[in-house]
Amino acid sequence: MVLPGDAGEGVPSVLYDEEYFLNACEGYAEFISSEGEYLSRRLAEALSVAGIAPGMRVLDVGCGRGEILRHVHRLGARAFGLDYASVAVQMSRDLANSESGEAIGVYQSNAQALPLLDASFDRALLLDIVEHLYPQELDRALAEVYRVLKPGGRIVVHTAPNVWYDHCAYPAVRWVRTLMGQGAHYPKNPRAFLVPANVHVHVNEQSCLSLWRNLRRAGFKHMHVWLSSPPQHRQENSAFRALRKVLFGYPPFRWFFEREVFAVGEK
Repeated sequence: MVLPGDAGEGVPSVLYDEEYFLNACEGYAEFISSEGEYLSRRLAEALSVAGIAPGMRVLDVGCGRGEILRHVHRLGARAFGLDYASVAVQMSRDLANSESGEAIGVYQSNAQALPLLDASFDRALLLDIVEHLYPQELDRALAEVYRVLKPGGRIVVHTAPNVWYDHCAYPAVRWVRTLMGQGAHYPKNPRAFLVPANVHVHVNEQSCLSLWRNLRRAGFKHMHVWLSSPPQHRQENSAFRALRKVLFGYPPFRWFFEREVFAVGEK
């Protein structure tokens, strides 16, 4: 779910092919298993805080496969999706047509120059996009989202991983796992952890603080930024379980060990 910047500046759109959306882009497992009927945990959490009501106009910036558009439509809102990648536009249109071709609009566009009227949307969703945009691209994209939102409109952001995890916690985790004989699963470059494709497309990971600053600089108010992590279903001894509870449950440790960042702001 990505919209890079101008030609030669952002991540090349050709990197976002069908292979990426069906094997690397967050939520692909749920999408494949249910054809978009069910959302992944993090996408569902982001949608739940959007406060979408019937009759609203909702913009999904970087609509990717299109499953968010389907769920927005089912909430009774007018759903509109934009994406820079032509593959994403086609996937979203296919899903939209299977749901309701007239009520869901999908368009190819750059996030930094939205072809939309000022103050024309009630909600804007940026889910797993900001880590794909270089800092100046992100500033322009957030300014554009601010422009097209109505007064009182809401932006919802999800991004991963938390950059403080990558820079501070991951080296320690990798060292411990290497001592345990599991080092092969923890590459030196944290961007290659779990999703190797992210090495080529992640360029601007965020922390709670940096995301808050970016939103404030764009003009958003009443912001709420928080951390989360996917459930851990590891078979570990009591010492590891206790350590995990501390690292993920209490500040300042959780600021570095939680992997996902959510944010909500208002115009």
